[in-house]
This record gives sequence, structure tokens and C-alpha cells, in this order.
Amino acid sequence: MNEHQFTRRGLLGGAAGLAAFGLAGAPSGALAAVPPLPSAPVALNVVDVAGNLALTQRAIENYRAANPKLVSRITFTKAPAPELPGKIKAQQAANRVDIDIVLTGIDALSAGVDQKLWQPIIPDYAEKLPKLDDIYLSGAKAMQGLAANQGVCIVFCQAGPLLEYMPDRVKTVPKTAADLLAWTRANPNRFMYARPANSGPGRVFMMGLPYLLGDKDPKDPKDGWDKTWAYLKDLGQNIEYYPSGTGPTMKALGDGSRDMIPTQMGWDINPRALGVVPKEAKVAALEGFHWILDAHYLCIPKGVAPEKQAVIVDLLNYLLSKPAQATTYDEGYFYPGPAVKDVPLSMAPPESQKVIAEYGRPEYAKLIADTPQQLPLTPDKLVYAFARWDQEIGAAKTK
Repeated sequence: MNEHQFTRRGLLGGAAGLAAFGLAGAPSGALAAVPPLPSAPVALNVVDVAGNLALTQRAIENYRAANPKLVSRITFTKAPAPELPGKIKAQQAANRVDIDIVLTGIDALSAGVDQKLWQPIIPDYAEKLPKLDDIYLSGAKAMQGLAANQGVCIVFCQAGPLLEYMPDRVKTVPKTAADLLAWTRANPNRFMYARPANSGPGRVFMMGLPYLLGDKDPKDPKDGWDKTWAYLKDLGQNIEYYPSGTGPTMKALGDGSRDMIPTQMGWDINPRALGVVPKEAKVAALEGFHWILDAHYLCIPKGVAPEKQAVIVDLLNYLLSKPAQATTYDEGYFYPGPAVKDVPLSMAPPESQKVIAEYGRPEYAKLIADTPQQLPLTPDKLVYAFARWDQEIGAAKTK
């Protein structure tokens, strides 16, 4: 079960009358020139490994409808993040790349950077994109720095880690990381989180622990996480198994087989809006927590045909526009959502505004304003942390 199984397609985006942004060749020099737009429409194959289509599919389809001379059709598929890099690498080795666009979180982005799978969009094609430093929110600008110039941030959130629990079943809510460990000992198999390599909340929980525990270096999972790795092993003694994605943890909370799980703002709002988790579920922040920022990126695998690259860069321009960004509020799945400045909730579709008014939480604005915000691990360190977690923590208990 993948992380995005409980989300619906993004809500109505509007954005009528989109015109193609004309692309000319980039100036001569070291940078690659953006290929010219094609004379005949191309078909694009989009693979989503982050649940991102819930936020952007409507905008992508709006672009296709407005540009029939550029895009004939778009195929959308979803896949687990850990499986995608190997598939792309095999296609590149065979010189038969049939994935044109990857929509990913930092998981597959990091693996692809590590394996040199991605086309360097920045700086090669920067001439044909908005000046990202000028349009991004400060957090999104920081997250763009993690992309190693090989992806472009298209949505953003202050993710977590938060705890989500059912108040009728959790009478004493943990206030500290030590309290959480003690609670799981007293309530074995009632707490669960998903494999970090394929779960936003699982990943953010793992990366948030060094701040909660006062570890030596929260940015260094190899030499600075002694307390974190020990804590995760202790915690694991009270966890029955680790699902392969976030969806099953939400289902378990909703059906009563678990009482508490790690979450992030969007994973709190959206499953309650969809009825997977009861509306009365509550969230708590442990003392001393720091937000771990999260983002989704558009990446282009190396080997995509030049004429398709030209269209993808044009599409990317549109996805960074305010009308397209306003649709990313969706049903709260990646709350808040927009990566671009000056896109308030009032610009979002009425359906999005209604969901967030009903299922959002007033405390989130204060938590965002008052809590330190941290970048996630850099790609190389994240790849290391995933592998070590898989080997030392999850090996015998991942389903």
C-alpha cells in the first residue's frame, strides 16, 4: 500500500486560458540550451512517488487542455519511491527511457541525486524558468537547495513530527520523547510508524528525533545520532511491525487497531477529511520539537527526448504560477502546500477552503510561527539513514 492511497485528485483549479510560455534557445556558453518547442504535440508519461498528483494533477491537466499543440496526452502512474530509481537506472542503461517526469519527495530525489539519474534543470534551464529565489517562500527556497540543481520544488510544507492519537483511547498524552517510549512500553503494539524510505511521516519522525533527544549532531545520522538509533531500537521492541507506507498507519488509527501514530499536518487533515481517520482525532507536539520541512519536486530523468524536455520546462513554468499553486491546498494533504509567495488560502478553490476550515486546526498557525524549522538531511545522508534504518530497525518487522 503506497503513501498516497488515501488521497483524492486535487480539487478544481480554474486557471483558464493558459498560454504556453515561449521557449527559445538559451544563450551560448557553458549552460545547456533549452531545446525548441516541438512542431507536433508530444505524449508525456508522469510517475508520482509522493502522492503529489493529489496536489498537481488538476493543474497539469489544465496545462494540457490549454496547449493541444504541445501535448497530445499525459499518462499518470504511481509507484513506491524505493522502487523507482532502479527502474530508471535500468531504462537509462538500455537507452530506452520512457518516464518523462517524476514527481517525488526528498526520498527518490535523494536516491536519484546519489545515482546521478536526473537532468540538471537548474542551472541548465534557469533562463526559461522564473527566478526561483524571487518567487519562493523562504522554506521552499531552502528546500530547493537540497535538490542539487536536479529537481525543482513545486509544493512545500512544514511537515512535523507530530503525534496523532484517539483521545478516547489515549488518556495520558506523552509530553516528551521519553514519555512516548514509556507509553509504548505500557501499551505494546498500540503505536506504529511506517518505513521512513516510503513515508513522509515516518521519515519526518526519524529526522525529528535527534532534536527531541538532544543528539550530538542532528544533521549527521552516521556519527551524530547515537541517542536516536538507540531510541529507535528501544521503541521497536514495542512495535509489532512497520508498514511499507503511511496509508496503513492511518487505516490502523481509524479502525482502532492502533491508538497513536506519528503524523504531519497534511496527513492529519486529509485522512480525517476523507473519513479514514475519525474527525475527533487529536494531535500533540512533543516538548522541544523542531519542524522538519518537506517538499515535492519535479525531476526529469536523463535520457528524455529534447522536444519533451522543452515542453516539461514550459509546464514547470505554469506549475510555479499562482493559479496553479493555489490548487495545491487540495484537501489539506500537504498542508499548507504552495511553494510560492503570496498564494493565500483565499485563492484556493472553494472546496479546499471548506475542507481546511472544517478539518484544519487553529493551533497550526501558532506552531508554524513559534517553532524552529529545520531542513531535512542532505541527499547523501538521507540515503545513509534510510539504509541504516532498513538494516538495523526495520529488517525483521517491515511489511
